[in-house]
Amino acid sequence: MSYDEQIQANIDASLAEIPHPSLPKGSSLYGSTKIFPDYQAEPGQAYFTLVHGIAHESSVSFVAILQATRALRKGFESAIYFYGPGAINALDTRGFPTTGDSAFPGEQNINDALKTFIGEGGTVFCCRFGLSLHGAREEDLIEGVIPAHPLDVQDAVIHYARKGAIINSTYNL
Repeated sequence: MSYDEQIQANIDASLAEIPHPSLPKGSSLYGSTKIFPDYQAEPGQAYFTLVHGIAHESSVSFVAILQATRALRKGFESAIYFYGPGAINALDTRGFPTTGDSAFPGEQNINDALKTFIGEGGTVFCCRFGLSLHGAREEDLIEGVIPAHPLDVQDAVIHYARKGAIINSTYNL
């Protein structure tokens, strides 16, 4: 038997080992029991998210935005602060071949999620120094994003901590 024939025989054997589809579309893979109550905000409660993750390098930044949006919808005063390399998440000038285009599915997910968050009443801050690290300008920010002084990062944490906010700090490089 030639190498090509042996390889084809191995491919056929490999494909026959497990029947496909192993489960039909729509089959449950995981249980659906929610452990904790669906907490809603009590009057005056806040949720503050810090994002240091780079857009599209992992799901950390995107998930942080989704969590902040969920907190907003639960009635929390919800704010997101992008700093360091996280500042590029707040740019409205991403895309390829032109701004706003998606070179791959999901390229604009972060932009779309931030626009939804702002549109529903969330507050978004972005560190000016973080912008400068990547050659971005304030006018490149998504409309409604608030440019902030680099020293505001720490004071924002203090502000929200004094308010008793739940603080979600994400960090990814």
